[in-house]
Amino acid sequence: MSEDLDYLNVPVPSTARMPAGSLSMAWWAVGTAMFWLVISASLAMSFGTLNALAGMSIAVIVYAVTGGIISRYAIKTGLSVALFSRVLFGYHGALLATLIFFTGAIYYSVFEASVIAVAIQDYFPSLSLSQAYLIVIAYSVPLVFGSVQNWLGKLNGVLLPFYIIGLIAAVGLSIYQYGYTNAWLELGPSNELTGYGTWSCFTYFMGVFLTLMYAWDYARFGREEDTEFHTKFNFGSPFFLFTILVNGIAGIFLVATIPTEGDLSEISVVLGLLKLMGFSGLIFIWVSQTRINTANFFMAIVNLESILQRLTSVHIPKIVTAIFVGIIVYVVMLADVFSFIYQALSYLAIMVVAWVSIAVTHILSPAYEKLMGPTLELREHYVPAINPAGLLAWFLAAFIGLLFFNAGGQWVASSSPATAIVASVVYLLMLKRAKRSWYVRDAVAKDQVS
Repeated sequence: MSEDLDYLNVPVPSTARMPAGSLSMAWWAVGTAMFWLVISASLAMSFGTLNALAGMSIAVIVYAVTGGIISRYAIKTGLSVALFSRVLFGYHGALLATLIFFTGAIYYSVFEASVIAVAIQDYFPSLSLSQAYLIVIAYSVPLVFGSVQNWLGKLNGVLLPFYIIGLIAAVGLSIYQYGYTNAWLELGPSNELTGYGTWSCFTYFMGVFLTLMYAWDYARFGREEDTEFHTKFNFGSPFFLFTILVNGIAGIFLVATIPTEGDLSEISVVLGLLKLMGFSGLIFIWVSQTRINTANFFMAIVNLESILQRLTSVHIPKIVTAIFVGIIVYVVMLADVFSFIYQALSYLAIMVVAWVSIAVTHILSPAYEKLMGPTLELREHYVPAINPAGLLAWFLAAFIGLLFFNAGGQWVASSSPATAIVASVVYLLMLKRAKRSWYVRDAVAKDQVS
């Protein structure tokens, strides 16, 4: 297994870029998780189906525009999130971004792996839940050894048709067994379209902006000649139409049609699908969750590698890092993650929204190139420890976002947009007043000027 597949510390060279089809198959794994079905159904039950559909439609537009911007830049530069964060926050400041990315990937790895484990344990009741957890970890970790280029595209390309067939089959069987009604259009307290309801549903999807950081780290493997295809298809509207809207409509319909026990969650939907589809349902769930977890585990491993190399200055073999990630995920799964994960993800989401907003502002603003020229300085001894422009914007935006979130009530729905606006405005103002020494060490900057 090559240790250079992930290009942790250097831009991805042209020789390591992937054909458009292979990268497409690897990336579309992100769009086939039970999570997308459940989040939409939850919003429909809370705010009404019409508001959920309207909010999802706005989210598709925002994701498509943002995904197009960041993927184009990632393809152009070949930079990972970790490397680009050095430009935004400085050498040490970037470590925080990498840590947040790693934490988010771990949480989602736990979340989606737990869903598979519950399905396995429910179908095979002789297994304990902890044994089911171990089975999922044991097969999930080796799947990412070949990285994006060598394996994930092939694996997810094979599994994608099975997910689509499974989703269609689930909808068809639910209609066959329970009949068709318009109940799915009438979920929630009201079937009226309201500004607050639509806004709340849209902003909820901003809490999953980690998907855009995933998009960045996948897009860097794209070939420059395929830029238009990737930005318009893979990281643009077709992908997010399928991921958010198609999955969402299916999720709303299934939850309204299939009887489930207890509060709505990924687990209740999984149990409902198993009751409806039997072993075929187990296969469908396995395909769905295994595909998404190739992305989750890959991102967790890559970012942990980057963190460990930064802290120890020692190259740790990928297989060791992967096993360590597997152990972390297993321990967190045993800790009954569902009791606290939502709160943790809410706080994490605010930090991610701020990062995405700062990154997009940097890409679109001409101020950096006017100050520094076309070259990005990424080398350890040349990048300042901290960049006050990025860190001030990041921390201030996160602080404002957390204030909104913890204020409760209607303020919660504005926490992510407020974070994005503050991050963008503050970074733009700081960027216009930036000094070269914020992006390159003083001695180097003086040499370049002289």
